[in-house]
Amino acid sequence: MDKIIMEHGSGGRATGNLIREIFESQFDSDVLSEMEDAAVVPGDATIAMTTDSFVVTPLEFPGGDIGRLCICGTVNDLCMRGATPKYITCGFILEEGADIATLRRIVKSMADTAKEAGVKIVAGDTKVIEGNGGIYINTAGVGFVPKGIDIKAKNAAVDDVIIVSGNVGDHHATVLSQRMGIKNSIVSDNAPLQEMVGKLIEQNIPVHVLRDVTRGGLATVLKELALASGLCFNLSQDKIPVDPQVKSFCGLLGLDPLYMGNEGKLVAIVPRDFGQAAVDVIRSCKYGENACIIGNIDNPSDDTERGALIIKTNIGGRRFLDILQGEGLPRIC
Repeated sequence: MDKIIMEHGSGGRATGNLIREIFESQFDSDVLSEMEDAAVVPGDATIAMTTDSFVVTPLEFPGGDIGRLCICGTVNDLCMRGATPKYITCGFILEEGADIATLRRIVKSMADTAKEAGVKIVAGDTKVIEGNGGIYINTAGVGFVPKGIDIKAKNAAVDDVIIVSGNVGDHHATVLSQRMGIKNSIVSDNAPLQEMVGKLIEQNIPVHVLRDVTRGGLATVLKELALASGLCFNLSQDKIPVDPQVKSFCGLLGLDPLYMGNEGKLVAIVPRDFGQAAVDVIRSCKYGENACIIGNIDNPSDDTERGALIIKTNIGGRRFLDILQGEGLPRIC
């Protein structure tokens, strides 16, 4: 049998075979193997929790797939509060006609990425519905926050600097290229970021804010942070790293890299005196080699600058950036 059929969602033998042969064989967790209705796991610290759903089209793309994406997205959401990710649950919604070979590759990718990120997949669920072969994944994640760590948007302060961990727009450009049949060598940046967050904390960098740069892009993320803090965020266009291929791709299609989604980049806001140290830490980590300071935070000079995101353009002008309006690109994650 090489296709998902409705019987796989019945809860009977076919369901059991699907779980054993594809999911359990790859995830290999002692907790998951108990096959209870809920997972009981150890923990003695402040808990961070998150949940997300993944509906990317296409399911597989250069640099990743929906399986890697769902682990990275969940891990990174936990990391943005300074938590150490530990446990993940996953729910699969499989449309009738889904290709089992594709599902097998996706599940293996999830297992490999979970191992890289140091997390365990401890519980799951599978539903099969009528449809045209689609695969959708919902996840929930739990992590533990070290004592004394309090990272949140409202902590942004005057004279902080804004750091981005690498090139922006890679994932968005990759997915759109695949859909449009445009040939290039752009590769998605989907990656787990637990190493760089962990090292920032270990090196005693006083991180005020962390945020992963996903849907809506860098501008949307920073505008939301500016609004939350009530301060004025200033960027320099010439400091923002964009891969030359992505820049050319944007020029061809009239896209703005500032509003393009990513799945393996973060923004860190730290005091100015720790800015270069934070960049050095991030650059020492896998996936952080292009990290740089792209701006700073000031007191608003008037009401127009309160909660504003302002970019100094390459020609010396000032542009007020807002949150993305409408749908930049559906199903990039």
